Amino acid sequence: MDYKTIAISDVHLGSHGCKAKLLLNFLKNNNCETLYLVGDIIDAWKIQQNKWYWNHSHTDVVREILKKAKRGTKVVWIAGNHDEFLRPLIPYQITFGSIEIANQWVHEAINGDRYLLVHGDLFDGITRLAPWISFLGDKAYDVLLTINTKYNWWRHKLGFGYWSLSKYLKHRVKRAIDFMFQFELNLANYCNRKHFDGIICGHIHRAEIKTINGIVYMNCGDWVESCTALAELHSGNWEILEWHSIKDENNVDPNPHSC
Repeated sequence: MDYKTIAISDVHLGSHGCKAKLLLNFLKNNNCETLYLVGDIIDAWKIQQNKWYWNHSHTDVVREILKKAKRGTKVVWIAGNHDEFLRPLIPYQITFGSIEIANQWVHEAINGDRYLLVHGDLFDGITRLAPWISFLGDKAYDVLLTINTKYNWWRHKLGFGYWSLSKYLKHRVKRAIDFMFQFELNLANYCNRKHFDGIICGHIHRAEIKTINGIVYMNCGDWVESCTALAELHSGNWEILEWHSIKDENNVDPNPHSC
């Protein structure tokens, strides 16, 4: 498929949870004029924890992104909290193989609307004010992903489809719902003050397109569970793309669709 713009976030290359094969398949089958990498593309936290995991599929994802940039796709990498090693480099305007690095970006859509692009961690009070809690939360999330992987292995053996435990908990646990609501509201309020029409972000691993107080809020989702991306069509409309063969990553035959 061919799109005006694609935005992905929370890939977490370098972690066991990253669905690198699916992402590679997605990148090979979808082209765009502009590709936004909206933070947490590489999981540097795993280096600090000595839990770094990198295989050929992770390398292939990087190569594919670099190939797109070389062939004319404008690629912008927005720093997140897991790849915050990029932030000290931003003032020096360093690029990686034609990939621009930024802390935030402004995207002008086909209809003229202006969207602020940020990862979102700086609007998360826990990450910003109590990083140790965020660190513990990350470890708990790893445990959930491990349980989720084993559970879905058995589901696949029994002929059932993929089911995400952590996604279920996010949508059911009141504290998680309250956190996401406040996160979204913080971003919308900031955009209102700065006179943007919308926001494109990541961070909370929940793909979404909705309007909050007159601001178009869009979240890319992630590539450790839901395998989603935002896409701007040439008509000017935005969609959430799902690349949905999570249940059998070793035999990638995705059934892409928009929702």
